Amino acid sequence: MSLTETVSEIDHLSEEQRDCIENCNAAAQVCEWCADECLGSEDMEECARLCRDVADITSLHARFMARDSDYSSQLAETCADACEDCADECESHDAGHCQTCADVLRDCAETCRNMS
Repeated sequence: MSLTETVSEIDHLSEEQRDCIENCNAAAQVCEWCADECLGSEDMEECARLCRDVADITSLHARFMARDSDYSSQLAETCADACEDCADECESHDAGHCQTCADVLRDCAETCRNMS
């Protein structure tokens, strides 16, 4: 069963929450990839750090939404802020992985902002 199929089985979620969970999971994955690609380059240290933070925050936010946590909306705002900051950093680099990451993070920030 795919992640989308699994998320669709959680009956308390709205369509907007499902989209946000999927975007958060995509952001976590792309940030892990981007951070890994940035390792070893002194110019990319801040990008790698932000990506690692966002990977943790987005995966946590997805889990909070899935279990209908009372803290989900508060975390959504932090998640959106972190995604936007990281996207800004990624966009400042020419690397393809950074540009891809920034695109995914913009989508995630938007859906998380809607959840806050």
